[in-house]
Amino acid sequence: MSRTIGVLATHCIQVALIEDARLAAPALLYPEGERRDLDLKSVPVEELLGRVVEMIATALAGGKVDAIGTGLPGIIRNGVVEESPNLLQLKGLRARDELQAALCAKGIDVRVLVMNDADALAAGVAATRGHLEKVIRVWYLGDGIGFGRYPHDEGIWEAGHTVVSLDPKERYCGCGGTGHLEGIMGRRAMRLRFLDLEPEEVFAAAREGDSRCAEFVRRWHRALAAATATSIHLEGPGKFFIAGPNAEFVDVDYLSSLLMDMVKMSPLQGSMFEVITAGDDIALIGAGVSAERM
Repeated sequence: MSRTIGVLATHCIQVALIEDARLAAPALLYPEGERRDLDLKSVPVEELLGRVVEMIATALAGGKVDAIGTGLPGIIRNGVVEESPNLLQLKGLRARDELQAALCAKGIDVRVLVMNDADALAAGVAATRGHLEKVIRVWYLGDGIGFGRYPHDEGIWEAGHTVVSLDPKERYCGCGGTGHLEGIMGRRAMRLRFLDLEPEEVFAAAREGDSRCAEFVRRWHRALAAATATSIHLEGPGKFFIAGPNAEFVDVDYLSSLLMDMVKMSPLQGSMFEVITAGDDIALIGAGVSAERM
């Protein structure tokens, strides 16, 4: 039986013991209780890493695991966080080495993998569906837009920042770039665009016939179709999973019809979308499974 630890540090820190691609117990969570409103963006990196190490030690409870996988937001290569717009304090952090050293200081000598959190989600989808031999691509629709790919391949894979608009006024992306997918679809971006409406209200108003909101909802779907078409033209057709808190806004039939208009070469046709309710538990599993297989 394989035993690993899965870690996520995104909007909160979660740590879980993984056994045979399943959570062995509910994930440990920080912050919790009276501190649930604490934003990790305000937590110094030393404190954040220290909390992760303490939670790993608690999850282990003196036991042994084969590996530890950690999912973090941003561009992560060779264990280094090269950029992290959502947790700015992580930029430049040699996360793998720092975690390994801190764990060893506590007597926990085990190999550590640090990966992008959306890639962890894609790996979790592959593991829980028995698709570890397939290429899995996942769009994660939240405050930002994540793009996860399994198996991991060399590259940046920041597809949430795919340029989908040439309008110079499209400057809502969290990274500051112009015309990005995240600047249209991200929850933060939608709130900036509609200062008087929450995203749920925008989509509700569109259904009720509001022309401004209806036009935006069409643009929102076209943006995702365009970014997906770009992925298909680079890597070929396949199934794209859509997850995250804003996945409920997706009209799969409409999205698929838009994609058909954008991908016309016969060898590249045949892709499809599936909206899934995969949550953080799946990403924790993916982080642990990826660490075991590295």
